[in-house]
Amino acid sequence: MLLAASSEAPASSQETVVRLDPRGMNAVARVDTRFQSYNIEMAEIVGGRFWAPYKDPGIPAPAEGPRPGGSLGFEASLFRQRPPAELSNVRLRNMARALGPAYIRVSGSWANKTFFQDDDGPRLATPPKGFENVLTRRQWAGFLDFAKAVDGRITTSFAVSVGARDAAGIWSPAEARKLLRYTRELGGSIHSAELINEPNLGATSGLPAGYDASNFARDIAAFRTFIQNEAPEIRTVGPGSTGETGVALFNSRGLASEQMLSAEPRASFDYFSYHFYGGRSQRCARMAPSSAISPQNALDEEWLARTDRALAFYKDLRNRHMPGVPIWLNETAQASCGGDNWAASFLDTFRYVDQMGRLAKQGVSVIMHNTLAASDYGLIEEETLAPRPNYWAAVLWRRLMGEVVLDAGPLRPGLHVYAHCLRGRSGGVAFAVINLDRTEEAHLTLPLPAQRYALSADDLQSTTIKLNGKPLALAGDRLPTLPGTKASGRDISLAPASITFLAAPSAANRACR
Repeated sequence: MLLAASSEAPASSQETVVRLDPRGMNAVARVDTRFQSYNIEMAEIVGGRFWAPYKDPGIPAPAEGPRPGGSLGFEASLFRQRPPAELSNVRLRNMARALGPAYIRVSGSWANKTFFQDDDGPRLATPPKGFENVLTRRQWAGFLDFAKAVDGRITTSFAVSVGARDAAGIWSPAEARKLLRYTRELGGSIHSAELINEPNLGATSGLPAGYDASNFARDIAAFRTFIQNEAPEIRTVGPGSTGETGVALFNSRGLASEQMLSAEPRASFDYFSYHFYGGRSQRCARMAPSSAISPQNALDEEWLARTDRALAFYKDLRNRHMPGVPIWLNETAQASCGGDNWAASFLDTFRYVDQMGRLAKQGVSVIMHNTLAASDYGLIEEETLAPRPNYWAAVLWRRLMGEVVLDAGPLRPGLHVYAHCLRGRSGGVAFAVINLDRTEEAHLTLPLPAQRYALSADDLQSTTIKLNGKPLALAGDRLPTLPGTKASGRDISLAPASITFLAAPSAANRACR
């Protein structure tokens, strides 16, 4: 067996030893080279109201100004006005470059309502009628430069609000055409695009009142015709729905994806996309109390398995409506509405790594984390640009876990093992091993030498974590080297509540050559 529990117990624990042999593990899936990707919200690019960070645990920051209601129909107290992101920042670029190559998705509900000001004049003080936001040439040029500098391929969405429609309410490609042509003028490119961010939320996402499945089908047909004529190199993405699996309870607010995909003319895309949040954060939990998750349950099997339920739901839709089309999870994080206050801590890194391992093994080709550096679920703290625990795990995944996914056997309760071909080393194998037990060590054996990269924290809700026992921090504006340590194959101990990457370069696995 490739993954088995032996009867031998180590002296330090009565737990069984898990024996791993990477030499004969079979390939079960292959992910995109840019599997691990991220979002930069349009609200960040233009400067807008986004989820306010927690000033104190569990207490949202107050709104700035008396504006009643948030931009998505939520209370204004949940949001904070922010200036446009400084994408030229050296530290931010260095950290983003370490995650590359990646897809960078610039979208969100703000993009649904954004007017592109296609001139070099001062930014419009008020958006044109039917829009809520203004994107300037300078802002878009800055984003294009950032993406190029960090090896990011751009995926985006377009304006679909009332201002982007004709008198009959039909979607007009005028805004999209302006953006594409200016992108080409600057020598940039867009890899892929969806027309609408989260269309199943209807008016909540900025779509016209009364928007229904027939409107969606008509819009997507017009969108595909536009792409074929204007930019046939761009891949289409959709539907990009969210909250239909009973964990975040968005579906009661809008349309069902089944209705949208069944309406004529039938929608089709190059990539089938969906969004997933395992629950609502403290900011919005009262809207769906049963979906909230407490820190005490953050390592529970039920919480981690919620991502499987969402994938099963959307994979079934894909199989019936667009069989064979690659699946993208192009927006996800710890919880919706900006994440809980512990989304920025090591406690969420277990979900982050486990989700990537689970979904890669089940055939999801790309995962885009929301966000790179905004609100509590960002990989990077937005004001200090300090890397959070999820960021360090992302860098290790990027460096070690390759595109070929191997069968490391079924998940064991409390101990999850995922295996990929080792990036950059023919025949090599890499493991991501998660010990969910808060008090007991786990133990592995390997038949060959390995390098260990163990992530841990003195406090699971700390934003500071350790690699092989040493605190991780930037060296000025640059990343440290992140060296591994030699692991004895006879008994590799895994500390309680820890995440360990193992690299076995001499595995000579046939699937990894």
